[in-house]
Amino acid sequence: MSAYVFHVLIMVSIFAILSLSLNIIVGFAGLVSLGHAAFFGIGAYASGLMMIRGMGFVPALFLAGLCTAALGVALALPALRVKDDYLAIVTLGFGIIVVMVLMNLEVTGGPDGLVGIPPAALLGTPLYSKPGFLALTLGFLLVMILSVYALKQSRIGRAWAAIRDNDVTAMFMGINIYYYKMLAFIVSSFWAGLAGSLYAHYTAYINPQTFGMHTSIQILSMVVLGGIGSITGSLLGAALLVVLPEILRPLADYQDIFYGALLVTMMVFRPQGIMGRVKITEIFGKK
Repeated sequence: MSAYVFHVLIMVSIFAILSLSLNIIVGFAGLVSLGHAAFFGIGAYASGLMMIRGMGFVPALFLAGLCTAALGVALALPALRVKDDYLAIVTLGFGIIVVMVLMNLEVTGGPDGLVGIPPAALLGTPLYSKPGFLALTLGFLLVMILSVYALKQSRIGRAWAAIRDNDVTAMFMGINIYYYKMLAFIVSSFWAGLAGSLYAHYTAYINPQTFGMHTSIQILSMVVLGGIGSITGSLLGAALLVVLPEILRPLADYQDIFYGALLVTMMVFRPQGIMGRVKITEIFGKK
């Protein structure tokens, strides 16, 4: 396969991790998040800065995930005191704050971005080849799919489903809804941080605008298009919304119109998404 095809497959894999991580919050726990790209960016910058300063790839990768998980807790503490539309506003504000901070810190390179990020390396061997990096990202994606599936089938997954369907009823059933919502943010942000690390070491250059509102909406669109609460749907949604821009590249000026028409069509004729069972109105329209 050509280098271009490998590039597209790598981006599909990274965004599949992002889409599935957001689905933990939106699809499994029934919460609303419009700032998921912030965790993606924090993981990218944290991992890139640590490797620039001499840390190995594997420690930097997992420390980036832990950093984003810690910030997930920091966001969840105030955010989970509100619900629905207000929660969406809080997460949106968080995403905007992160982008502004990244743009104004000297250590992050400011608006010019972070350059010279070392490549991923395993056992001391840098992964310069695209097939090698694709194998790495697919390996992480496979581990994530298995772990998320196990979580979904576990007591934690059943608690998330109960909270998603009706958090008041879940609370009266004895479920600690605050704890399980917090757990959803922690797990989701951890995986988003890992995706950010993989992205940073693949591109070798990152800038704050990459992790803004547009990317958050793109990730959310992947979840909605594929199917809220569906693992397979997250993968399918990521694949479609990464590959479609490449197919529509000759019509770049009309891509946003096409995306809008696609999402409107899905909301009208199949609001649960391609593979989902939960309708978007049950998450974003509940009162």
